[in-house]
Amino acid sequence: MLFNSLEFAIFLPLVFLLYWFVFDYAMKRCPKQLLWQNLFVVVASYVFYGWWDWRFLILIAFTSFCSWGSGLLIDKSLKPKLWLTLNIVINLLILGIFKYFNFFVDSFCDLFGLTNTIVIKIILPVGISFYTFQALSYSIDVYRKKIVPTKDVVAFFAYVSFFPQLVAGPIERATNLLPQFEKKRVFDYAEAVDGMRRILWGLFKKIVVADNCATYVDQVWNNYQNECGSTLALAAILFAFQIYGDFSGYSDIAIGSAKLFGIRLRDNFLTPYFSRNMAEFWKRWHISLNTWFVDYVYIPLGGSREGRWKTIRNTFVIFLLSGLWHGANWTYVTWGLYHALLFVPLILLGRTKAYQGTATWKQIPQILLTFILVVIGWIIFRAPSIVDAWGYICGMMKHWGIPNIISPTYMLPMPFLMLVFIILEWKHRNQQHGLDIPQLVLWKRWLVYIGIFVLIYTFGATAETFIYFQF
Repeated sequence: MLFNSLEFAIFLPLVFLLYWFVFDYAMKRCPKQLLWQNLFVVVASYVFYGWWDWRFLILIAFTSFCSWGSGLLIDKSLKPKLWLTLNIVINLLILGIFKYFNFFVDSFCDLFGLTNTIVIKIILPVGISFYTFQALSYSIDVYRKKIVPTKDVVAFFAYVSFFPQLVAGPIERATNLLPQFEKKRVFDYAEAVDGMRRILWGLFKKIVVADNCATYVDQVWNNYQNECGSTLALAAILFAFQIYGDFSGYSDIAIGSAKLFGIRLRDNFLTPYFSRNMAEFWKRWHISLNTWFVDYVYIPLGGSREGRWKTIRNTFVIFLLSGLWHGANWTYVTWGLYHALLFVPLILLGRTKAYQGTATWKQIPQILLTFILVVIGWIIFRAPSIVDAWGYICGMMKHWGIPNIISPTYMLPMPFLMLVFIILEWKHRNQQHGLDIPQLVLWKRWLVYIGIFVLIYTFGATAETFIYFQF
C-alpha cells in the first residue's frame, strides 16, 4: 500500500477514526485498554504490510518474535552474549538469504570464472532492511543495559511493525519508540494538525517533485549513450532532487501519520542539500541509518578514539556496509566507497565535525561544491552497473549544448516547481518541515496549504513506488 495511493487515502482516515473515536471509546472501561490499543495497531500494521503480499507477514512476525524472545533471554541468562549472537545471526541470515543470496553467488562465480547454476527466485520483502535493523537494535540495547526488556509481546510487535515507518523508516530505536507503546496515548489536537501539515509537505515532495523528476531522469537513463553532456548533467541534478523528494517525502508522511496516533518519530532528514561539507551532509541525510551504523558498528570498532588511520579504517567499514545495505549490486558498494574517500581529507585535516547552525547566503559556494560531489555519487547509485556509471560520468564531459527537453509540455513547469520547492526548503530550514509556518496568520497559512494542494493536483505525475521500498 503506497502512501500516494487511493488505498492509503482511505486506509489512514479509517484507522484514525477507529483508533480514537470508535475503538478508544469502546475500550475506555476495559482494564486492559492499552493492550487492546496496541493490538489494534499491530492488526492495522499487518493489514498495511500484507497489502503487498500476505507471505511477508510470516517473515516480519518471525523476526519480531525472535528479537522479543532474545531480549528476555539476554536479561535472564548467564550467557547473554550467546543469545544476542544467536539473534543477530538469525536476523542477518534471513536478510542475507532474501536480499543477497543470488548477489553473493553470482559474485563468487564471476571471481573464479565459474558458471552459476544456483539461481533462486526470491521475492524481496518490502522494507526488510529497515525492520531487521530496528529489531536488532532492541536486542543490542538490552545487552548493553540501555533498555529493560519488555514482557509485553504485543507492544513489541507494534514497535517493529508500526505501519507509518515500517517499510522505509525512519529506523527507530527501542529506547525512543517502544516506551511510547507501553503507555496509553492521548489525542493531541495540535500534534495531529502538525502531522497533517507534514503529510501534505511529504506528498508535495513525492508527487510533485520526485515523480516529475523521475519522468525525465528515467527517459535520459534509458538512452544516456546518445544524449549530450548537458542533458546528462541536468538528469543527474534532477535525480538528486528525485531521491531526496522521494525518500524525505516518505519520512515526512511517516512522521506526520505517526503524530495522528500520538506517536513521535525522530527526524530523518534536515535539509541535507544545504550542507557545507560532506560531514554535515551525512549528519543531515538518512539520519536514522547513519546513527545506527555509528552506534552499532563505528563506535564498537573504536570510532575516532584510536588515531587517524583507524578512524579512516572504521569510516570505510561503515560506508561500505551502508552501501551494501542499500542493495545487492556493486554500484551501491562503490557509492559507499566513493563517500568514504570523500571523508579521508576531512579526517586528515580534522574537519569531520559538522558546521554548527544553518547555512547562510555567504556559504552558497560551499553548499554548491558539496552538492556537486553528492550528485556525482548519485550517478553511481542510480546506474545499473559500474560500467554504466562510468559511461554516464564520461558522457557528461563532452558534447555540451542545449539540453534535450524530451517533452516541452512536461518540462516547462519544472523550473517553477523546483523554485517553489527550494525556496520553501531554504526559508524553513530552521523548522522541522517546509510547512512548519505557525508564525503566519490563519488566512495566509490556508493560502499556502491550498497552493500546495493545487500544485499536487495540477502537476501530480502518475503514482510511482518509493525508491527506498527496494531496500
